[in-house]
This record gives sequence, structure tokens and C-alpha cells, in this order.
Amino acid sequence: MPATTTRAAGAAPTAQMIAPGVVAMALVGSLVAVSRTLVDAPLFAAQAVRYSVAGVLLYAVARSAGVTIVRPRGTEWLWLGGIAATGLVLFNIAVVRGVADAEPAAIAVAVACVPIALGIVGPLLEHRVPRARTLLAALEVTAGSIVVEGAGRTNVIGVVWATLVLGCEAAFTLLAVPVLPRHGSWGTSVHSVWMGAVMFVALSVFTEGTAAATRLSAAAWAATAYLVAVTVLAFVMWYSTVATLGAGRAGLLTGIAPISAAVIGIALGTRAPNLFVWLGLVVVTSGLAVGLRPGAGTRLPLVAAASAPGPARR
Repeated sequence: MPATTTRAAGAAPTAQMIAPGVVAMALVGSLVAVSRTLVDAPLFAAQAVRYSVAGVLLYAVARSAGVTIVRPRGTEWLWLGGIAATGLVLFNIAVVRGVADAEPAAIAVAVACVPIALGIVGPLLEHRVPRARTLLAALEVTAGSIVVEGAGRTNVIGVVWATLVLGCEAAFTLLAVPVLPRHGSWGTSVHSVWMGAVMFVALSVFTEGTAAATRLSAAAWAATAYLVAVTVLAFVMWYSTVATLGAGRAGLLTGIAPISAAVIGIALGTRAPNLFVWLGLVVVTSGLAVGLRPGAGTRLPLVAAASAPGPARR
């Protein structure tokens, strides 16, 4: 039986614990910027290809690393299906439609507002009391996010899509909390990805036609290939971070997404954000520093080595 490890109350998370979550959220931010390429493409077909390929790759990598993917049972089907429906399907629809009406940073900043939800609901799901400093840090991150949203180039429709992105990103983490102890980050990722692929295939067939994938442009195929890589890396990295830091403190790392989206957006040719957007991102970063300092957390359950990816599992 795998052992369960617990960090001491108030202990500072190490760089090794934080790094996967930082990379995962940087990839999510880049996903928002790259998704602008898919605005005029058959969206469901592109996402169906993305998650079908990513699911196969995730499973293959998991098996090569010696990780056993167990079959869901009972209510786990509902939790994993909920992750797929909200964190994959609705999230990606909202992102692609949102960047048509707003700059990438204004959409990605919705992801950074997730700490308010995770800082309160996440610890409760883990049978812990939310810590005051984590909640204050979450408020600071969200305040910076509001500055970005208000100063960024967007409209009412863009704000609506950003709000949906917020809800889906929160669900992506919270719905995973009940299944992570048994399935680990690898199992949770594999099952939610193949379920999302099935949902996107069905949506594409019934709304875009069976030949929709043939209408993807070269740019759309390139974007889809990049999103496959993002899916494989970000899923496992993020769920590994949630399992080690806890949902509340891991949620603070979502503030990295809008910074990544702004930088990648500039690289892809969108106009640079204005000064107020950058000031808002500074506030977001400050909130992350407050929330991740020693004393910001409480008992942080770690998943067993047998459930987690990486050197310990191998």
C-alpha cells in the first residue's frame, strides 16, 4: 500500500514542487494566445484531433514510465466526465471564441481569478480550513486580474467568455480533487483527455460534418500540433502540483497564465498590452509571492509515490 506524506504546517513549498505548476500555467497562457489561430477553423474538429492524439501519447508515456492506469469506478466516472466537459470542452470553446473579442491577456487573466474559488472550496474538499494568508493572496491576485481585465482590449462579449473560462478552469482543478488520490496525475489526465476527445468528436460530427478535419488550414494544423504538446505536458504537471501543494496554494500559480499569454501574444503579432495591463500583472505576481511564502499554508497532503509521475514513480 502506498504511503502518504504530509508537509509540516506553514512549510514553504520547494522550487521542485512549484516548478511543474509554473510551467503548466505558462503553457495555458500560451494556449490562449495560440488559440487565436483557430478562430476561423472548424473548432470541434481541431480539438477532436488534439485530444485524440494527446490521449494516445499520454497513455503511451504513462505506460513507458511504469505507471498503471486503473479503470474508473462508481462516481469517478462522473468526476472525470465533469473534468472533460468543463475543463476541456467548454474551456477551449470559451478561449477560442473569447480571443476573437479580446486580447489574449484579458482572456487568460480569468484563469488567474481562480484562486478565489480554489482558496476557499479546494481546502474544504481536502477537509481543511482555508488559511487567511492564502485567501488574502488570492484576493490580491484577483485584484490585479481585474485591473488587467478593465484596462485590456475587450468588450462585453469578451468578458462573458472570460467569465466562462474562469468557471471552467476552477472546475478543472476542483473536480479532480476526489479522483487524484486513487488515479494520480497520470490517470486523471489520461481519462479526462480521452473523454474530452470523445465529446469533441461527437460535437464535430453532428455540427461540422464528418469531413471537417480536411478543412483545417496549415496554420490551424500547426496550432493543433502545438496544443497537443501543451495538453500532454500541462495536464500531468498541473495535477501533480495540485496533489503536492493542495488546490488552494496551487491555484495561486494561475496568475502566471495572463503573463504568458501577453508575452506569447506579442510574439505572435498582437499589439502589446498597455501600461495598466502590465501594472495589473505586477500585482498578480506580488499576490503569488505572498501566497507561496512560508506560513501561507497548512498541512499539505502529498500523493503517494506510486500514484505520481516522475523519478519517484519510475
